[in-house]
Amino acid sequence: MNAPMLKPQIDLFLQVLATEKGYSAHTLRAYAHDLDEFAVHALRSLPGMAEKGLEALAVSDIDVLTIRGYLGFLHRRNEKSTIARKLSALRSFFRYLVKHRLLDEDPTGTILTPKQIRPVPSYLSVDDMFRLLDQTLADTVLGLRNRALFETLYGSGIRVSELTGLNVFDLDVASGCVRVWGKGGRERIVPVGQTALARIKAYRDRLYQQAGIGTEVDGPLFLNKNKGRLSARSVGRILEDLIRRCSLAVPISPHGIRHSFATHLLDAGADLRTVQELLGHKSLSTTQKYTHVSIDRLMAVYDKAHPRN
Repeated sequence: MNAPMLKPQIDLFLQVLATEKGYSAHTLRAYAHDLDEFAVHALRSLPGMAEKGLEALAVSDIDVLTIRGYLGFLHRRNEKSTIARKLSALRSFFRYLVKHRLLDEDPTGTILTPKQIRPVPSYLSVDDMFRLLDQTLADTVLGLRNRALFETLYGSGIRVSELTGLNVFDLDVASGCVRVWGKGGRERIVPVGQTALARIKAYRDRLYQQAGIGTEVDGPLFLNKNKGRLSARSVGRILEDLIRRCSLAVPISPHGIRHSFATHLLDAGADLRTVQELLGHKSLSTTQKYTHVSIDRLMAVYDKAHPRN
């Protein structure tokens, strides 16, 4: 049997990620870029292959030395976090090939992931978070929308992409929750808080008064000035303007509001598993990066309670 060609197998793998794994378009683009970059590097590094083109490169042409050469190339131009991401894409791809018996052995199996220093997430103090939210006081449709936006982000801890993806019927006022579609198409129900619900109602009531757009028909919950769905990039720009107006020292992004949500819950005594569920993290280790901010609180309890102090 002829060895399968590398490029067609990459294309098939990406289709599997889209159809079976439910990966987002953004994640698929990242995988495609990383795997195509590897294929081009492998073509250039293997003797006599460059002139033949990618169509001639077989899966069996790749071995551990090819992988190590590629990582050496990456080390000269990329951060460790980027290298780790690209290596993860390769691992997933070659494990897929081994699983489907298109390759006898995974060439990434003996490769170690570069050790990374996990960055401390940026977050706001409770006081700064309240200052930011109180800055959005304009009594207009857009001003009310902006207040509702950030109250919802902070009240629920959802991702900005999940926020802009919300529809009217995803909001359950009776239970005080929203239905969110997270990474990998995973659905979860999260509480949003009474303050955010009140701000959303104020915004949608004003929107109905001025534009006749009510909540009896499903559609985007948060609209842009042209009455279309608000984008994540627009939310970022609105937040940048608010930060400048209230002179916050911490440069915060919409994701930083999510970090603030998790940090404030943990500081108030919430357990890690609950915060994991609220954030929609698949792995508890992803949530653990927030625990550093609770060290001061833990030390205060220790100093107060331990009999040797």
